[in-house]
Amino acid sequence: MSRILAIHASPRGDRSHSRRLAEVFLSAWQVRNPQSQLTRREVGRALIPAVNEAFVAAAFHPEPEARPLSMQADLALSDELVGELLGHDLLVISTPMYNFSVPSGLKAWIDQIVRLGLTFNHTLDNGIAQYEPLVQGKKALIVTSRGGFGFGPGGELEAMNHADPLLRTALGFIGITDVTVVAAEGEESAERTFQVSVAEAEQRLLALAREF
Repeated sequence: MSRILAIHASPRGDRSHSRRLAEVFLSAWQVRNPQSQLTRREVGRALIPAVNEAFVAAAFHPEPEARPLSMQADLALSDELVGELLGHDLLVISTPMYNFSVPSGLKAWIDQIVRLGLTFNHTLDNGIAQYEPLVQGKKALIVTSRGGFGFGPGGELEAMNHADPLLRTALGFIGITDVTVVAAEGEESAERTFQVSVAEAEQRLLALAREF
């Protein structure tokens, strides 16, 4: 049975274009995989706490098996989110581009799931840090919406797009290197222009639902 984890990062509800586009993919995917398991995790309209001093102290405790109960409590949500990620085969992230990057809730989720000893390991080689990804055999689909045009590969504003590279880098760091991005651009342009971009994104997502 295939298992799919959907991360919704938009603070918007029904007005979210990235959320709606992701649901187009998820619905089509479920039709083709009726026995599949789908889990939705809300990080845009639900609070994912930012990393703080207590989290850092607990996450980097020198003896993880001997963490006191207070530290275990500090990592409880992170442990849940990591287990959720590891327990699914396919990751779908829906997110708008906010100020050239991702919403704060999605960044907080990334900080919660990039965990030493769980999703990556760290060793020293002649005093130089070496990192080993621990998350293997998973694929990711990023469904995103952008206010302007030209933020994609080869676009005139590509250098201003720090959202896709951030997600690719963070996911690749823990071992998820098979990443596909589908974007709808131009929400702040003429309505017809954006509608065309959304329709193209929908068609690509429907095609991907037959392949993933």
